[in-house]
Amino acid sequence: MRAAVIGQGAFGRHHASKYSRLPGVALTAVADPCADARQASMSAHGVTAVADWQELLGKVDLVSVCSPAVTHAAIVRGFLEAGAHVLVEKPIATDLKEADALISLAERKNRVLTVGHQERYVFARTGLLDFPDAPMEVECWRTGPWTGRGADVSAVLDLMIHDLDLVHRLIPGDVADVHAKGRRTQAAHADEVSACVSFDNEARARFTASRISPTRRRGMRAVYADGVIEIDFVTREVKNTTGKKLNPLEINDPLGESVAAFVDAVRLGKPALVRPEEARRALETALLIDEAAAPATRSGIQQQAQYA
Repeated sequence: MRAAVIGQGAFGRHHASKYSRLPGVALTAVADPCADARQASMSAHGVTAVADWQELLGKVDLVSVCSPAVTHAAIVRGFLEAGAHVLVEKPIATDLKEADALISLAERKNRVLTVGHQERYVFARTGLLDFPDAPMEVECWRTGPWTGRGADVSAVLDLMIHDLDLVHRLIPGDVADVHAKGRRTQAAHADEVSACVSFDNEARARFTASRISPTRRRGMRAVYADGVIEIDFVTREVKNTTGKKLNPLEINDPLGESVAAFVDAVRLGKPALVRPEEARRALETALLIDEAAAPATRSGIQQQAQYA
């Protein structure tokens, strides 16, 4: 199968490496508007590198879309219409109407559409997603210093959406209420957001996402009727006072697993671990949080994605 990767930033380069090592898959092309990025990919993989992703339509069987979030919908739509299967990095889109249109298009075309919520692979191995009872409270934190990556969207769509996807897998209820606050210092969108989401089953989840924090932190704390599970993904420390059995936390290669699972879904008809409808649900909650935070726009700062 012929594979391509759109966008050769940090994630795109990793996607390309994963495809190049999979049996039965030929990484044939990459696309990026940056000449240096194209040259690096050609040197690393010996593939065709183009500036305009549209040049690859109809020439590949499957594609990873790793471009800025605001460009996801247009690129995913183009490749689905051309008959390719698509793995798009989170978020699936930046608008619910766009997400719904992509899901419908994939169904009509009978193409695989999945989203790069790689944290699912880490959680799935622990068994945390398989517990029959839901937590009453969840707290998630994901912070780190400014890198400039993902600045075309808020920290909610850039970072917090990973945790939103996981919490929706842990808590089956619908969102009942959202409170949030945000601030920004670097980009045109909120760089730091804290949120509290209440569900109709009376569960509650608190989230913190920051891309301007001096400290890199990533973890989750879930309160169940029989105790607490707390996971620090940086130190890999797990505390479990419940009677539930957890498998060891193994953070091996979730991106590699994600790409391999995508290929298997295409080749063998296996269900994708992340269905687009689930990614759409995380997007919906993320947009509610963005709306609730509603930070004032800082004058004089504008962000422009290179894939317009």
